Amino acid sequence: MDVLKLAIAWAKAEVFSTRFFIFFAIGFLIASVGFRQLGKTNLAKAYIIPTLIVGILLLIIGIGTNYANIQRVKQFEKDFNTDETAFYKSEIERSESTIKQFTVVFKLVPILIIIAALLILCINTPTWRAISITSISMLIVILLIDGNAHSRIENYHKDLKLLNLKNEIKK
Repeated sequence: MDVLKLAIAWAKAEVFSTRFFIFFAIGFLIASVGFRQLGKTNLAKAYIIPTLIVGILLLIIGIGTNYANIQRVKQFEKDFNTDETAFYKSEIERSESTIKQFTVVFKLVPILIIIAALLILCINTPTWRAISITSISMLIVILLIDGNAHSRIENYHKDLKLLNLKNEIKK
């Protein structure tokens, strides 16, 4: 039962964390409306579409991951009751693969930030500046939220391994 409690606690923390994507999405959407209503300069007007797109993207990410994690919480108990050992092994494998995916994310996102920053320096039009700055903002939001998620999945994986060690010692 400890495995189930651990898995549910992790998934609920993920549900809470993914809601921050939605929170930031709303912020970008409000910014887009603000630029539309109040933007007087060419640069301010250039932010309307990029902030709208980033807001929609973050909203899709937030709703999608939130829904997936809520479904995962519901599925955990069913899987655990079906076969405890298989559930434990699948969680170990899933957490290991997720950690590997985060490694790719933490290499790719900084490269994209550098590319966007170089675009700001190289292309001096309001539209490209707005696109680059908005992209950097979105990528930073992703790094912030995924950084916490990565730490959480690493701790979850370690706790799963410790749980296995404790069960072996009891035997």
